[in-house]
Amino acid sequence: MAASIESSKCSESNLRKRRGENLTSAKQTVDSTESENDISKYDKKEKITLQTGTYWLTRIVLLRSIAFIYFVAFGVAYNQNKQLIGERGLMPCKEYLRSVKRYVGGKIGMAALAYTPSILWFMDWEDMDANLDAIALVGLALSGFVLLSGRANMIIMAVLWILYHSIVSVGQLWYSFGWESQLLETGFLGIFLCPFWSLAQMPRHCPPSHISIWTFRWLIVRIMLGAVSAYTCTMTHTQPVPSPISYYLHHSPWWFHRFETLSNHFIELVVPFFTFMGRRMCMVNGTLQILFQVALIISGNLSFLNWLTIVPSLACFDDLALASLFWPSGGPWQTLMKLQKEKAEGTSSPATKGMFIRRVVNVALGILIAYLSVPVVINLLSPRQVMNTSFDPLRIVNTYGAFGSITKERTEVVFQGTLSANHTDEGVVWEEYEFLCKPGAVDRRPCLITPYHYRLDWLMWFAAFQTYEHNEWVIQIAGRLLANDSTVLSLMAHNPFQSREKPRWVRGEHFRYKFTKPGRATAAQGKWWVRKRIGPYFPPVNLEGLRSYFRSRNWHQPDSY
Repeated sequence: MAASIESSKCSESNLRKRRGENLTSAKQTVDSTESENDISKYDKKEKITLQTGTYWLTRIVLLRSIAFIYFVAFGVAYNQNKQLIGERGLMPCKEYLRSVKRYVGGKIGMAALAYTPSILWFMDWEDMDANLDAIALVGLALSGFVLLSGRANMIIMAVLWILYHSIVSVGQLWYSFGWESQLLETGFLGIFLCPFWSLAQMPRHCPPSHISIWTFRWLIVRIMLGAVSAYTCTMTHTQPVPSPISYYLHHSPWWFHRFETLSNHFIELVVPFFTFMGRRMCMVNGTLQILFQVALIISGNLSFLNWLTIVPSLACFDDLALASLFWPSGGPWQTLMKLQKEKAEGTSSPATKGMFIRRVVNVALGILIAYLSVPVVINLLSPRQVMNTSFDPLRIVNTYGAFGSITKERTEVVFQGTLSANHTDEGVVWEEYEFLCKPGAVDRRPCLITPYHYRLDWLMWFAAFQTYEHNEWVIQIAGRLLANDSTVLSLMAHNPFQSREKPRWVRGEHFRYKFTKPGRATAAQGKWWVRKRIGPYFPPVNLEGLRSYFRSRNWHQPDSY
């Protein structure tokens, strides 16, 4: 009986204990829920309080984007400069610098620097390949740091600009494309996005200048208004280096091409003016410009041109618009919230002397860009508009335009060589060289390399609708092929005489290329192109016959390397 009573008391005690635990647990659950709700409300409140009109996050996005383009550009330079402008290059920059030095009176002074702004003037010319590699490697390292960290200062961005300017200035024909000047202008503007010394992502005493942001917006307006395309620009098979997608776009219905052309004109002629119509319309402009450039990136291999054109479009977005690109719990996002809260409460740090100096610098930048834009705007409004031109030696403000015109037919120069001693004999076998990316063999799939850039392939496209007399470097390539020169052959995908004796003769053949049509027999055979011979581009040449030609142009003999 006693045991029964004790058992009953024990059960009641356990029951009370369990009820107490349940009540405590329920209370904790309620408290936890209320706490989570408070946090949720706080987060929601924080998100709601994010203000428009600031550009802290925009600066990070812009700097990383500029660094990405620099990284690609310096990578191209490192891989190709030695073959193009190095000691054994097709157009050695050492010889170019010597000719400039003679032109300005034989001294390396301000006249030489104004004509060819490059740090190569002050480097040892004994090993120009090492100089070119050093510039490219330093550029790769600095741009890689900015790209990965999102941190930069004026010193780093200025060094990147000087390094790339040093290459472009001596790059001659190989660096004559409009996007080189566009990168230099974009990179110059990027210098003024940053604090002078600090590497903080969100430097409290150096807020992004609205003037600096507007210089980027002004850049995208000028690019678009200067790049109005003709209807023939939709002929995707005639662009310099088509991609596999170009094949399918070329065979799109006629109405798609018509829509494409009208869209191009709307985006290039009308949309840029949205920039000046308030925040929302400015963001519409930025969005359409980015989508337009993405479409162009998909349609072909236009180097880093379209990637670069996206960069100033990003300046159309403020922090509120770009906040979704950052983690809410991350440092930049949280710092932005704190800075905006301090500004709203009036507790921001007072302006310092350094901040005042920086404002003066920003105003000076705005005045400089406005002044240098005068000849650019005059050119833009002129019926004889000149595209891809600089009006100052530093290429700070330039005119742009992808192409003055686009041909409706695609022609190609194909290099061929033979081992036959006499090129006129019957049954001579001519074997073809293949470039890295440009069309050659009809069954070779078009390449996809954007944003990378093969400079020789691009110049061969221009040479194909001119003559070799206008492009004497083509004959130099022929001479180098006769000598099986490894420097030039490294710019090609296929050498038919590799591990064999040197060719006796080399010639250039001129062909007209067209995409095959899906469903036709040629396409079923795996061919991407059909081609028809136009005639010789340059006649068969041999080493002995080229010696006097090379001497008359002060070129090294092709077999002397």
